[in-house]
Amino acid sequence: MQKISSVNAIQVFDSRGIPTISCKITLEDGISASAMVPSGASTGSKEAVELRDNEITYHGKSVIKAVNNINNILSSLVIGKNPNNQKEIDESLILFDDTKDKSNVGANAILAISLAVAHVAAKANNISLYEHFSRVYKDITGENVNHSMPLPMFNILNGGEHADNNIDIQEFMIIPSGAKDFVEVMQWATEIYHNLKKILLINNHSTAVGDEGGFAPSLESNDEALKLIVDAIKETELVPGKDVNIALDCAASEFFDGKEYILTGESKKLSSSAFTDYLDDLTKKYPIVSIEDGMDENDIEGWKLLTEKLGSTCQLVGDDLFVTNKKILKDGINKEMANSILIKFNQVGSITETIETIHFANQNNFKSIISHRSGETEDTTIADLAVGLGIGQIKTGAPCRSDRVAKYNRLLWIEEESSNILLK
Repeated sequence: MQKISSVNAIQVFDSRGIPTISCKITLEDGISASAMVPSGASTGSKEAVELRDNEITYHGKSVIKAVNNINNILSSLVIGKNPNNQKEIDESLILFDDTKDKSNVGANAILAISLAVAHVAAKANNISLYEHFSRVYKDITGENVNHSMPLPMFNILNGGEHADNNIDIQEFMIIPSGAKDFVEVMQWATEIYHNLKKILLINNHSTAVGDEGGFAPSLESNDEALKLIVDAIKETELVPGKDVNIALDCAASEFFDGKEYILTGESKKLSSSAFTDYLDDLTKKYPIVSIEDGMDENDIEGWKLLTEKLGSTCQLVGDDLFVTNKKILKDGINKEMANSILIKFNQVGSITETIETIHFANQNNFKSIISHRSGETEDTTIADLAVGLGIGQIKTGAPCRSDRVAKYNRLLWIEEESSNILLK
């Protein structure tokens, strides 16, 4: 394998027009590949630090310091290395930073290199990126993994931090769980999406979209949002709860004041116990099979209550709760909180740490969901990661906006070219 000869990063832009990093790695024989780093709006307090310049330009959001850290400092740790050695390269970057949250050189700088290394290694080996991720998983964990197509969660209606409306729950998603293949998944999802738009227009609601492509109308309640989605599923001549299920991302940390959950759109103030009952009632009225961040990340007792009440019947996903961090996940499992983990590689800062967290989840019978961020790019790495590690679930927005659709289009090509890779 040819060694890495150069590392070059530049500032580019995410789907919100906010600066982020693109990194290109070139090998001695001229083969090169690049990757881009996403960014979140609703973030967990324990996430690895995304280094920003905090200067006048770009409202303080520029990433020139992180870019310079790649070009002038971190590149020397990578040049001359074999790109197949993902773990060795990632660990050298993490060791150099020498902080728990990667605040020295920036998690975005480390991740940009980590992703680009994976891309160039796959290209040099003349294999698909998902196949390469399977190899990296085995290198890191010693275990083989089977490829599978992931079942997506399509965020078709937005609230919370992802939209300027009065809906408190951040994401209302559909899961076409009865589809026979990924082509049918996309057919059902897009038809439901456009039927929802039609229903919103009939009811004089806005069809403007939020950060992740879902519609962002102002509604009277979370209940009304769910009713509209059920109507859209039925309008598509599909059966709610059989063909298509529903998932929620509450992002509860965004409306928790330290004591109560403030549902401003419904003029309600609920204790942890009352909010658990509120979510339980929704699951009884609607075919909700997954709830993400149903409690604030620091509401440990609330998470225990929610898990005790709904954990046997509903997928309870920790995002802000676990921030893709193996150590934090271990603590959560010991405290019997949640039963699933959302995987966002920029929360932890490297491919190696991401895979280690997924492996630990697998060992403890926790489900994983590969996820985008609200600030995305046209980079499709997460599609290959989901297939290559056989995760079975992916969350990457509505079937709208090219930054989201790019991931779905990549999955369609994977299914087309690999007929033996089936929906999990």
